[in-house]
Amino acid sequence: MGVLFSIVPLLLIALAVYGAVVVLRRSREVSGAWSSGFTAEARCIKSYTTTSRSGDNMVRTTLHHVYEFTTRDGRLVRFEETGGPSTRVEGDIVTVYYLPERPERATAKAPAPGKLAASTGCSLLFITVFIAFAIFLVVVANWSS
Repeated sequence: MGVLFSIVPLLLIALAVYGAVVVLRRSREVSGAWSSGFTAEARCIKSYTTTSRSGDNMVRTTLHHVYEFTTRDGRLVRFEETGGPSTRVEGDIVTVYYLPERPERATAKAPAPGKLAASTGCSLLFITVFIAFAIFLVVVANWSS
């Protein structure tokens, strides 16, 4: 039984580290797109929501937008982004920010470096607390056995 309490937290730690990498990567992509100086006019070609339920019957709704734009070198790019404004509908024209080497990782979010830093920091803080709790479980499992 002690092995189970050692392996499961280690798997959770690995999952949390992966989550931290994803959060940091996207934060770096968005920040890089904002600071690259490359912008384009994009059209919102689709807007939709997805819903998911958690174990305690809470429903989470996520808003998705699909955008299409042409880069400076003439490539047509389509990308999807979550969390945009609910007032944005199909057909709206927006400014997108992108890195020329990765235009498919563009963002339609207006530059807000402070907000990005705060949300990234809060996400990483949550992941750190999660990892600390998992380490605590491993220590307690090994100490009691």
